[in-house]
Amino acid sequence: MGCDRNRGLIAGAVIGAVLAVLGGILMPVGDLLVQKTIKKEVVLEEGTIAFKNWVKTGTEVYRQFWIFDVQNPQDVIVKSSNIKVKQKGPYTYRVRYLAKENVTQDPEDHTVSFVQPNGAIFVPSMSVGSENDTFTVLNLAVAVAAHIYTNSFVQSVLNSLIKKSKSSMFQTRTVRELLWGYKDPFLTLVPYPVPTTVGVFYPYNNTVDGVYKVFNGKDNISNVAIIDTYKGGKNLSYWQSYCDLINGTDAASFPPFVEKSRVLQFFSSDICRSIYAIFGSEVDLKGIPVYRFILPAKAFASPVENPDNDCFCTEKVISKNCTSYGVLDISKCKEGKPVYISLPHFLHASPDVSEPIEGLNPNEEEHRTYLDVEPITGFTLQFAKRLQVNILVKPAKKIETLKSLKRNYIVPILWLNETGTIGEEKAEMFRKQVTGKIKLLGLMEIALLSVGAVMFVSFMISYCACRTQGVK
Repeated sequence: MGCDRNRGLIAGAVIGAVLAVLGGILMPVGDLLVQKTIKKEVVLEEGTIAFKNWVKTGTEVYRQFWIFDVQNPQDVIVKSSNIKVKQKGPYTYRVRYLAKENVTQDPEDHTVSFVQPNGAIFVPSMSVGSENDTFTVLNLAVAVAAHIYTNSFVQSVLNSLIKKSKSSMFQTRTVRELLWGYKDPFLTLVPYPVPTTVGVFYPYNNTVDGVYKVFNGKDNISNVAIIDTYKGGKNLSYWQSYCDLINGTDAASFPPFVEKSRVLQFFSSDICRSIYAIFGSEVDLKGIPVYRFILPAKAFASPVENPDNDCFCTEKVISKNCTSYGVLDISKCKEGKPVYISLPHFLHASPDVSEPIEGLNPNEEEHRTYLDVEPITGFTLQFAKRLQVNILVKPAKKIETLKSLKRNYIVPILWLNETGTIGEEKAEMFRKQVTGKIKLLGLMEIALLSVGAVMFVSFMISYCACRTQGVK
């Protein structure tokens, strides 16, 4: 009887050991299965999960705008006072709701090219007012013309046209006009052919965001979604010759198996350059664990502090010999227009940039840019892209409305918050097809190891106890 019992205990211990071994074997096998599945599904080709969501995102993307209303225009014109501004917003538009077009696979170099159509639909329920709300803002045409045409004679001619059109350094415009374009009265009087429609984002609707070519990951999953070439904004070749302009992805996704130590590179046509984000924190997004990557302050530092930014300092006067920081001169890819990009309210900018502007309140939580990336697939499931559009205004002796200025101003026009969050339906699908299966596999591995180890130890203790009693 005792012998039979000992055999049973040994058998139980063996079963426990087998279960534990199975659990140990399942771990690397399971990991390999997960990696194989992910590598298959993140390739940008017909039939994969990534391709379906890449061509037309199921995420609703919105652009919210806050407009800076100038409170003391005459004081600035006459006395060169600090510019007092008061923001109002958000004015919200739905964007990026159109599917990518001209999607073309190239099997030889494993790339896929496409264009992203632009469109914006006003959303009244998410806005503080209508598109017809008016603001006192910088006169874009006057500021740009004075910057581009520096010859005294030409400026004298421009001055007569500015006065004849009753234009000034500042103007009153509606939200719709400021964003999407209006016929400028000064430019319509110019006696030779010039574009007469002006707007911060003009043209936008019914345009495309350049021609992108990205690697599809078919031959090397580490390259999936990485931009190979981009043909979009004029004079972009100038930037490419000075900076490592185009690298990384378009930020919609990254190569899979993202680690916290990875630096995520991505290109933004809004700022005409690539930029990067570093790990900030772990976040639970609708039951999906994601890594939040943030743009660090160092990305906007001066070349003195961050030598990597040396190629973005293209002049010495406004940048105070490249010591000023927090703003990016993108005039070279805006046809010479003095457009400067920054974070909202000049977050992370040097004091000399914001000193002439009153009414700004930079806030890290409200004004930073971040990406929430699911680390296994590399998909961006939530993001907030925040940036501010500014125009440089300089004194001009021959233009009456600008001749009393005693300094240069980088004038904030508006800031935007472009956001997107994975929808409930997509989140549920993601939990079932990705995180759910991985969690189940992990639980099976742990269960087998735990049960096997407990059985093995328990039966071996019982066996030893029985042997001890038998000896006695």
